[in-house]
Amino acid sequence: MFVFLLCKITHMSFTKIMVHTVWGTKNRTPFITKHIKPILLDHIKANAISKGIYIDQINGYLDHIHCLVDLNQEYSIGKTIQLLKGESAFWINQQRLIPTKFEWSAEYYAVSVDANNFNQVRMYIEGQEVHHCKVTFQQEYKELMKGFGF
Repeated sequence: MFVFLLCKITHMSFTKIMVHTVWGTKNRTPFITKHIKPILLDHIKANAISKGIYIDQINGYLDHIHCLVDLNQEYSIGKTIQLLKGESAFWINQQRLIPTKFEWSAEYYAVSVDANNFNQVRMYIEGQEVHHCKVTFQQEYKELMKGFGF
């Protein structure tokens, strides 16, 4: 006769994977005006919350959005960005915030952020208007890619 003892073992998983993401409007069209930007950013944050995605910091400029996202255990980076971009483009068009059809570019940038650099990335994202008075998005993107050897 065999006796099996069943024990309930509780496992707790913890992840903290912060990712700096950037995506732009299709053809870099400057749709994210000072009137649309706060409404759009609030909507992206609310949508993220509804999907269990934590956005630590979000900001943007005329033709792109920066997010510092804490990846959850359910979604990959690609899925997270797809959920944020896809739903927000649909919403912009549904709300008729711009006179033409709105689309995000298919590309995006995503890089993990070391815990020691969270505040630096937060400040960088917060300062987008000032930053882009000096550097265009295209120049910024080239610099980012150069850092990766591209």
